[in-house]
Amino acid sequence: MKLFRLLLLFITLQVSAQQGGMWIPSLLEGMNENEMKALGSKLTAEDIYSVNQSSLKDAIGHFNGGCTSEVISPKGLVLTNHHCGFSQIQSHSSLENDYLKDGFWAMSLEEELPNEGLYIEFIVRIEDVTSQVLAGVTDTMTEKEKQSAIDKNSNSLQAQVQKEAWQDTKVKSFYKGNQYFLFVTERFEDIRLVGAPPSSIGKFGSDTDNWVFPRHTGDFSMFRIYADKDNRPAKFSEDNVPYKPKHYLPVSLDGVEEGDFTMVFGFPGRTDEYLPAVAIEHITKDYNPSNIAIREAALKVIDARMKANDEVRIKYASKQARIANAWKKWIGENLGIQKSNAVAERQEFEATFTKALKEKGLEDKYGHILPEFDKLYKDFADVNIRRRNFIEVFLVTNELMQMTFRAYQVEQSLKQSSDNLEKNRDYITNLLKGIHKNYDVQVDKGVFEAVMPLYSKNNIDPTIYDKTAFTNLDSALKLFDGSAEDVINNLNNDAAYIYAKPIIEEFYTSINPEFEQKNEPITALQTEYMTALMKALPNARYFPDANSTLRVTYGQVRGYHPRDAVYYQPVSHLEGVIEKYVPGDYEFDVPQKLIDLYEAKDYGQYADANGKVPVCFLGTNHTTGGNSGSPAIDAHGNLVGLNFDRVWEGTMSDMNYDPEICRNIMVDLRYVLFIVDKYAGAKHLIEEMDLVHPKK
Repeated sequence: MKLFRLLLLFITLQVSAQQGGMWIPSLLEGMNENEMKALGSKLTAEDIYSVNQSSLKDAIGHFNGGCTSEVISPKGLVLTNHHCGFSQIQSHSSLENDYLKDGFWAMSLEEELPNEGLYIEFIVRIEDVTSQVLAGVTDTMTEKEKQSAIDKNSNSLQAQVQKEAWQDTKVKSFYKGNQYFLFVTERFEDIRLVGAPPSSIGKFGSDTDNWVFPRHTGDFSMFRIYADKDNRPAKFSEDNVPYKPKHYLPVSLDGVEEGDFTMVFGFPGRTDEYLPAVAIEHITKDYNPSNIAIREAALKVIDARMKANDEVRIKYASKQARIANAWKKWIGENLGIQKSNAVAERQEFEATFTKALKEKGLEDKYGHILPEFDKLYKDFADVNIRRRNFIEVFLVTNELMQMTFRAYQVEQSLKQSSDNLEKNRDYITNLLKGIHKNYDVQVDKGVFEAVMPLYSKNNIDPTIYDKTAFTNLDSALKLFDGSAEDVINNLNNDAAYIYAKPIIEEFYTSINPEFEQKNEPITALQTEYMTALMKALPNARYFPDANSTLRVTYGQVRGYHPRDAVYYQPVSHLEGVIEKYVPGDYEFDVPQKLIDLYEAKDYGQYADANGKVPVCFLGTNHTTGGNSGSPAIDAHGNLVGLNFDRVWEGTMSDMNYDPEICRNIMVDLRYVLFIVDKYAGAKHLIEEMDLVHPKK
């Protein structure tokens, strides 16, 4: 049994082992199709991905490059998570129109709100281009020479691809550079906000419930895609009309029960499933804890000010959520790795791999890989931590340091050529305006005092906040007035810039070069390791790591045992929202109207067979960041849920998927419909959808 769990990532032995993996949708025919049918699916590979007819993939959109969305009506209505649309909801909010607190619902097309810079991208087709991309690449080349040849081949290939004028292309690497695929895409840029519940529904439970179950969060928001009169992508225009999709998802009113098939279809961001044991140990024992400490220090300051001041709450809502999300995820990842004994099991797998190398006569060619990993990571660990800690302080948590960092980049560009002046001035102007739109000096100063000692023990000087021009938008912009020489002189006379510049220079001249030097051989060895795995264990079940491309992951609705004598049922209900209700609480307040609906049992057609409104449910689908907003699709191709999270211990699935522990969390679509219809009164949106009963 221990060996079975050890090989669970790689080898298909039974149904439970068939649920890991993020699969390329154009390659589902055969093994994946059979596995899905064994789990209860009625779908064919052609139903999911087709270039000859409309298919499920035509309803799945990459939401602004970081989340997933799905089309749910013939009028281009789109569903994604509340936290995916959070920045757009926030941008339209003010003290007078607090859509974060009160929610927003457009009762007509005319009331839908445009969002500058927001886009949704669809996949038209996927092609295997491995042979073309790797043409002329040899083992005798250096890593830089290999990458140069690959880039040249990729650019040449994309220039020759047959596509429509409004379509685009990209080439992506799979299996650590052992395979390459071309994606033809369509990007729509007129995306309008249609509806969002109040944060007391869409973010119910906030940080306390984040990454855990039972969950009771209505994490959804609605947008609409607009196109030109020919149904093609177009910039925002009053003349644009709702998009007519190639396919949209019908919505099931029958919901789910334990054992039901579920497929999550989306754009997972990044995983590292084939890391050696030494890498997992480094991440969980050293790398994660140092970054957790920095974010925790920042959050203590931000959370306190948000609770004390509504204006700060609105300004920092999106930033706080972004910082808190990874902070808690890393904590859960460490817990899951420890609970599953992942390092020891990966070490045992490596022993199995080493034995297979000997048996197949591959030891001379690949036997050096694991010892080399041990040596490289020992040398790499310190600089990897220092580099990430710098990023956490200067680019994630503290905005004054972020402004000085970007200003430093401007100075270096101007020193190279004063011809870059206007381009740099436009860049820094937009960046400063973006930061100052939601900036509070006292909050940022508090964050500085909290996080800087965790990066540098020397000269922590918060008085720079009283002397710098960067903390006021007008004075910050004046730093970049005049000639290139004036800008450089202004910056080097600013207190915050003088303070930060030596730290930034150390990053560029010492830390980052050392990181790149030591990371390059690890990356190359990881590619070789992937090749060796496939040769040593050729019958194993390999899936490519996530890389923000369209993927399918399938599983079943299942509860789980988080600890001894505890079992979580797979479905939560509205009564759990009421049980958690704390009047006036930042995380667990509940709108009065929702309480009234609960007390009156005014559920409409959205209650289950027991007369309860389902809120969230668990599945064994293998998901990660980027799958937020992904549809949970039933055995017949209908929408039953909206993926938005994982259980805390299961966040380790980015490195080590274990079907006994790993669960994704989805909003039940009946709760979404209940909120839209009964709470918001937006029945016109319900009427756009196709509501179906596949179980009747």
